[in-house]
Amino acid sequence: MKIAIGCDHGAFEYKETIRKMLEAEGYEVTDCGCYGPDSVDYPDIAVETAQKVAAKTVDAGILMCGTGIGISIAANKVHGIRCALCTDTTMARLTREHNDANMLAMGARIIGIELAKDIVHTFLATSFSNDNRHVKRIEKLMAEEN
Repeated sequence: MKIAIGCDHGAFEYKETIRKMLEAEGYEVTDCGCYGPDSVDYPDIAVETAQKVAAKTVDAGILMCGTGIGISIAANKVHGIRCALCTDTTMARLTREHNDANMLAMGARIIGIELAKDIVHTFLATSFSNDNRHVKRIEKLMAEEN
């Protein structure tokens, strides 16, 4: 599975930990930055990462900033992206099952790194339910986007 990952300076250490974990587990990871603790603008990272997901050059995307809020909003501006901000594993599971989210966002100042790892594992291990009621709702979201 191919994963694009990105963060701003507020989550650089988290991104590095998650990236190394995923690579050790055999995922092919595309690192979209940032590449150090110096200040960057989260919309730039979010859009670059989301574009890879939207173009289907990767299977999913993971984004992190201080809260996860700004970076998830920015990612959702890219056509075809459903980026969910998750603060626990239940949210990660349900956004995959019900919303077919293709990107995950987390906040390094909001959750601990061990929980972040669990959220990533849950997000990547969960499939969309394909339940007709959820398909219908996603179709409505995508129609609004178009």
